[in-house]
Amino acid sequence: MTSVDDMEFRMARPEDTEAIEALDGSFTTRTVFQVAVTADGFTLREIPVDPPVHKVFPAESGDEDDGDGSDAAVEEDPNSRTFVAVGSDGCLAGFASVSYTPWNRRLVIDDFEVAPPYRRLGVGRALVSRAAEFARERGAGHLWLEVTNINAPAIHAYRRMGFVFCGLDTMLYAGTPSSGEHALYMSMPCP
Repeated sequence: MTSVDDMEFRMARPEDTEAIEALDGSFTTRTVFQVAVTADGFTLREIPVDPPVHKVFPAESGDEDDGDGSDAAVEEDPNSRTFVAVGSDGCLAGFASVSYTPWNRRLVIDDFEVAPPYRRLGVGRALVSRAAEFARERGAGHLWLEVTNINAPAIHAYRRMGFVFCGLDTMLYAGTPSSGEHALYMSMPCP
């Protein structure tokens, strides 16, 4: 198995698009974060689930094609980046797509996935490190992301990286295949 030290971390290239779209971002968990909304806020409690939850994210209906024949993924946006991790075997191990919003100095992690064989090896931490470097270049004050309350493995990983809970949206997934789940927002100061 490839170690994180043997991987190449770089900005995505047009030829990475197919591998990024095909990456398996599914997960299985034996616990979820139960959300209890109160009059003054909300509480989270990690609870066991039996049987384990297996989540496969649906393919996104992209808006990359804006109808003018150009490939928006190839166009350079100075406030957006996609970083990839490539194993010594040439396989895509993971990616992080980020965007900077100047008005509130926030670097948003828009999409973040690590392929199952590469999880718990430091790939995610290394990708967040690349995102943090970009955040510093842009003058960001903090990094921010959204995660479903049932993705306990990701929540634990983000917390180990220094992210903390900062918000909740109980309706974000309503009317989608993820209906019934809750969006948790996490942030951390720009390191």
